[in-house]
Amino acid sequence: MNVGMGWSPAHVLGPEVLILSTHGGVRAEDGSPIALGFHTGHWEVGLLVAEAARELTSMHAVPFAGACTDPCDGRTQGTTGMLDSLPFRNDAAIVLRRLMRSLPTRVGVLGVATCDKGLPAMMMALASAGEIPTVLIPGGVTLLPENGEDAGKVQTIGARFAQQQITLEYAAEMGCRACATPGGGCQFLGTAATSQVIAEALGLALPHSALAPSGQPIWLDAARRSARAVLRLRELGLGTASVLTSAAIENAMVVHAAFGGSTNLLLHLPAIAHAAKLRRPVASDWAHINRQVPRMVDALPNGPGNYATVQVFLAGGTPEVMLHLRRAGLLDTSVITVTGETLNESLNWWENSPRRHALRKSLLDQDGIDPDDVIMRPDRARSRGLTSTVCFPMGNLAPEGSVIKSTSIDPTLIDEDGVYKHLGPAKVFTTESAAINAIKTGAVEAGDVLVLICSGPLGAGMQEIYQITSALKALPFGKHVAVLTDARFSGVSTGACIGHISPEALAGGQIGKIQDGDRIEIAIDRINLTGLINFVGDSKTVLSPEEGARTLTARSPRSDLHPHPDLPDDTRLWAALVQASGGVWGGCVYDVDAITGLLEKGLKHDKMNTQ
Repeated sequence: MNVGMGWSPAHVLGPEVLILSTHGGVRAEDGSPIALGFHTGHWEVGLLVAEAARELTSMHAVPFAGACTDPCDGRTQGTTGMLDSLPFRNDAAIVLRRLMRSLPTRVGVLGVATCDKGLPAMMMALASAGEIPTVLIPGGVTLLPENGEDAGKVQTIGARFAQQQITLEYAAEMGCRACATPGGGCQFLGTAATSQVIAEALGLALPHSALAPSGQPIWLDAARRSARAVLRLRELGLGTASVLTSAAIENAMVVHAAFGGSTNLLLHLPAIAHAAKLRRPVASDWAHINRQVPRMVDALPNGPGNYATVQVFLAGGTPEVMLHLRRAGLLDTSVITVTGETLNESLNWWENSPRRHALRKSLLDQDGIDPDDVIMRPDRARSRGLTSTVCFPMGNLAPEGSVIKSTSIDPTLIDEDGVYKHLGPAKVFTTESAAINAIKTGAVEAGDVLVLICSGPLGAGMQEIYQITSALKALPFGKHVAVLTDARFSGVSTGACIGHISPEALAGGQIGKIQDGDRIEIAIDRINLTGLINFVGDSKTVLSPEEGARTLTARSPRSDLHPHPDLPDDTRLWAALVQASGGVWGGCVYDVDAITGLLEKGLKHDKMNTQ
């Protein structure tokens, strides 16, 4: 078969390496589109595949290539396409794992991936490789437009046009300018960029490969070096299990905190750990690390300077942040990475490398940006108001917990003690479209608490509500509106946005009993990383949180609770399986032992009832 595809018979006995990617679309040789992909993120990754394959061939290996493309959350935000978004991650991981096993003669695997679901899925697949060496090649980022809006802000043009802040002509022009280059993930530190950082922090990707500018020589170089690395790992007898350890998982959590990364990694990193047969981190682990680790990266969308992801790369990217963390004694630098060396040795190389000094100088010379203003020492970061990222509010509305990216709260809303407080009336919506319409028409006002329910796994596949948070961020009064939801969210927000509220409304959660006009009290301590969200009465009554809890317990759920009318059966099945596997806090995985255990218990119960 290999010769039939054109491979030289003289070279068919070399070591076989599988290259898997999330490539999408069809490009002509000159790069022009023949068929579009779902997003720019995966549009150019075929170039990385080709570069890695050429390098493998030059080393007398036999490269194979396969792909499982990924959807675009940007396209599906606010649409029924979002009902498939998070469930797709599990599906893609299964497909990628099956492709890996379907080439039984492989001696190593390279994963080339980008964007919100394809990259976590690829890491889940590679994590399962055990004794087989694997290397992740991040797909990089797109550049900022010279005259235009970044890919995060441009998604708010609908809300801004509806509020008459911009003209239709302006919206049309900005929509065509946001992506300054044809490939790469978003310019802000959302799920896609954070996942690249986490891949490198885990040791699955080579040093300084995350956030590279797509299509550039330095980006292609990562593919060549990764090809050499996977063959070196084979020579050293180091499989993926030697790299992905409990210490590597903790290092990734530390780096996540230092970057102030997307809260979606609270779903993805436990899933990667589960795939590697490691203990899954839980909320208390994240809280403990975020209390210890200072945030030191100034990146879109959290500010204050809002530097683009490529500028973070030029400032030194992940290894630069890890240098600061090493000095602070916050990393386990004895772990092995895909370099075949310890993390400590990799950081020693980075600290003294010509590459580091040249790129940091380039950022200063080309953009006039001091790299130490992008990636800061902890003391400098504190002096500029950077605080730790993730907080897990509890209370009578979230007895099993919730999540807020507290760094996204507008700093003008924080008091001198570092505390955000909000007390306001609830405006309740059971669909995202209804909430978006209310924002566009002015039905949501300053001081309100926007409550979006029926959007967790059982209701809407735990959709991401970026359209809501980004619209509020773009509106003058948006920072004075708090958001509570059993869905998930992006880091692009401005008032308090609290997601992952558990139990979700359709699982009997108290959030499903809130009525319009109910008074909701929110308190987030950004210094000590604690938070509360409580129902404290209706429009006529003021209650303590304890009294509020008793009142909610006595209330019946809302009569309009229902799954999204277009919820696919595939997503209903996904929701049932992840519920049996530890749910949202377990990473929305498929725990086969837990699922089969429940099935066997049910079958045994049915058999006993029929006897």
